[in-house]
Parts: sequence; C-alpha cells; structure tokens
Amino acid sequence: MNNEIFAETNRIIDTYIWEPNLRELLKSFIIEKKEEKSSWGAMTLYTHYMLGGSSPHIVQLAAGTELVVLALDIIDDLQDRDNESKAWMKCPPENALNGVLALLMGFVGQLGHLPGNESFRPPAEASQIIARSINGQQRDLNNRIGNVDDCLSMIQEKSGSLMRLAFYMGYAPLRCSEETIGQLNELADCIGLIHQIQNDINDLLRYDVKNDLFAKKRTVPILFMLEDNDESFVELKRYYEGSLGLDEFLLKKQACLQYIQDSGCIEYAKVVQTLCVQKADEIFGAIEALSPWKEKLREITYEAFT
Repeated sequence: MNNEIFAETNRIIDTYIWEPNLRELLKSFIIEKKEEKSSWGAMTLYTHYMLGGSSPHIVQLAAGTELVVLALDIIDDLQDRDNESKAWMKCPPENALNGVLALLMGFVGQLGHLPGNESFRPPAEASQIIARSINGQQRDLNNRIGNVDDCLSMIQEKSGSLMRLAFYMGYAPLRCSEETIGQLNELADCIGLIHQIQNDINDLLRYDVKNDLFAKKRTVPILFMLEDNDESFVELKRYYEGSLGLDEFLLKKQACLQYIQDSGCIEYAKVVQTLCVQKADEIFGAIEALSPWKEKLREITYEAFT
C-alpha cells in the first residue's frame, strides 16, 4: 500500500468514524495491512492506468479496494480462528466485527460519493463481486467440497472474486469493453487459484495449529491424498471420516509428514498451479493494455510464480 493510498484510507476512516476507540482500532488494522506490503490498491491503480485511465478519483477507489479486502480478511481470520498475531485477532472479537462493519460502510460511502455519469459502471457490480466471494467463503466454511473440481470452483469464487474486485475498481470509471472485462475476470480467477494453492501447500507443510489437516479442510493437496488408494497411512481417511480423534491423529505426526512427502500431493498441487500460471499468461497476453502498467500489474499479481 503506497503512502497516497494509505493516507486516503485514513481520511475515509476519519470521515465516517468519530468514536475515538473504534477509529484508533481501525487505523491500527490499516497500519498492519500496510506493513504486510498489501498490493490490492496497487492492482486497482495499475488496472486503471493500463486501460488508459486518468480519473482524479482513482486513489479513492484504490483506497476502497484496500478497505473492503481488509474487512473480508478480518472475517476470514475470525472464522478460521488463526493468524493470532494480527491486531484484529488481539482485540475482543466484538470490536473486530464492529470494525468490519465500519470498513464496509466506509467502502460503500466512498462509492456513493463518486460522480454518477454514463461512463462510470454501476456500483452494484461491486456488491455482486463481493457477494460471489462470500458465497465461496460459505462453501469453504461448510467444508463439503467433494473433489478437486469442486475445490477449484470454490477458490475461484472466494479468492478470485477479490482479484475481480481490485480490477473492477480500476476499470469502473472507464468505458471498458465487455470483452476486456471478461478477460480480466478470467485472469482474476486464475490468479486467485495460483495464490490459494500456494497457501494450501504452505499450510500443509507446517505441522502446527494452522495446518489445514487439523481443521479437516479439503484443499487441493489434501483432496489428492484422500482420493489416493494407497493404504500406507489409513489414519488420514479415518480422521476425516471421524473414526479417529485429533489426539490419536497427532500421535501419528511423523508418519503423516512422511506420507505427505511420499504421496505426491505437493507435486500434484504444483502442477495444477503451473497450469493456472500458463492460463493466466495466455489471458494476459490477449488483453490490449498500455505499458509499463500492464507489466507492473503482472509483476505484483503472479510473476513470482512464473
């Protein structure tokens, strides 16, 4: 998050939140996000510039992107009960939830103050994109993913929609063709898959409270193992079926780690990720956009995985 966007997010908070404790809390959340080197606002800026935009309101829109993604990140952490080091996880959960409401209202308020004209796309489109992400999040929470295809579809809704939102906020003030919007949406879903699969790989390789296995999550590498007919580590399926408790499962720690390494699940997930990178490159190459902004957008979204 660059300094200009950071300043704008703070201005929005000052505009809509006058209760001192809540305002201070929200600003601590934003500082934490800035220190993470959040690039959501930059995605909005680069999308706008690469499509030839020069709106005087683009920093406001980029700040709105940062606020709504922060709100959704907080909700995700509260639901998963992880990332305990974050400022929003250290405060009482009721305060964090109130902060989420404030961030979302600040985002909605910003959209409402932007000029309404025939070139600005309807703000309702942002709501539809966010709703798509929430639907994906609900599918993830229910943990009823049946197979890898279901999992990939859920990730596109949950994570790809956040990318779609960042892009939308960039092209919203522009006369943008439906073809370009379709390309950006498809690209967003690919990038969401690339990042989420990497997160799933990382979470599986750590054997602590954040390991997805403990929560019985069904991620791409875990689904690969559950669909495996190898009987060398039957405890995994028993644990997911409920016939083996967590304490008993933890006693098999070393055997589980070895099975993860031997099963090929990490290699499989990386192959899926590579296919997503190739698809993203294909889509990206077809988008008519200006340099150097097009290259900058690719750099901050998925170039590290190429």
